[in-house]
Amino acid sequence: MNKVLTDIERCKGCYLCIANCPKGAISLSGTVNAKGYEYVLVDDDKCIACGSCYQMCPDFVFEIMQ
Repeated sequence: MNKVLTDIERCKGCYLCIANCPKGAISLSGTVNAKGYEYVLVDDDKCIACGSCYQMCPDFVFEIMQ
């Protein structure tokens, strides 16, 4: 089960989540969303669901699953 769900269409590519993830679990997708922004992906094997991405994201891309 995913620990963090992402809404890739909300991502505008600010990458604050990547810079603030303590486990390095977030990376660039290599693909763009409908708005033309390269969105991010979460590696569930590395993710500890700490919420750093959720707190840093200005666009509400992330949902933390408990």
